[in-house]
Amino acid sequence: MRYAVVIEKAEGNYSAYVPDLPGCVATGDSVATVESEIREAIRFHIEGLQADGLVVPEPTSIAEYVEA
Repeated sequence: MRYAVVIEKAEGNYSAYVPDLPGCVATGDSVATVESEIREAIRFHIEGLQADGLVVPEPTSIAEYVEA
């Protein structure tokens, strides 16, 4: 599955979250690091949902840049 990920610049690091997986977050000191961390967080989050017998949400969010 392919999930949309939002990466934000924070004070001194980057943070990422997955809109379709509430509570799935990661941080890192660079974009590359936070991308790697969120990939692992997604896997861990999905494994946890499956272990608890819960439904894994299908990806529905769409990410797009818009000129303003």
